[in-house]
Amino acid sequence: MSTLAIPQTATTTWNIDPAHSVAEFKVKHMMISNVKGQFAKVSGVLTLDESELTNSSVEASIEAASIGTRDAQRDTHLKSEDFLHVEKFPTLSFKSMRISLVSDGELAVEGELSIRGVTRKVIFSVDGPTPPTKDPWGNTRVAVSATTKINRKDYGLTWNAALETGGILVGDEVTITLEVEFVKA
Repeated sequence: MSTLAIPQTATTTWNIDPAHSVAEFKVKHMMISNVKGQFAKVSGVLTLDESELTNSSVEASIEAASIGTRDAQRDTHLKSEDFLHVEKFPTLSFKSMRISLVSDGELAVEGELSIRGVTRKVIFSVDGPTPPTKDPWGNTRVAVSATTKINRKDYGLTWNAALETGGILVGDEVTITLEVEFVKA
């Protein structure tokens, strides 16, 4: 009698640590400078295949009302129907569909980004995950840095104002940057 060896994958589950993670964006203001903002409430899960990173997956959710740009009036406007319409669309979400190795330590994570009820495919350029490390409390952590660019109008974020000197108040291109720590479940 022979035994057939079935290869086992080393798949582990990691939860986003919201206290050590940042979802940030930047967009042109008045065509002359960038304004940055962050979302304070980020959650999600990484399913990590340690033997083959391209078999991994990630899902994340952001509470839209947790937006902060260091200006209360602007934050209120961004939460309104003109932009995120947080009462109707309380979350932004991302679900990976495919992960590709670009180079050593760099991944392309393609997935569906949902903002304001509109879902589009995006590709995040990802550095990491870092090698697992133990924190002082005995938890194991990994981290990633990720960036992508979107056109806000593709997600129904079309509000704008013309400037007297020409041009527009809010740029169309938005850069999204994520700095995320995960804790092994």
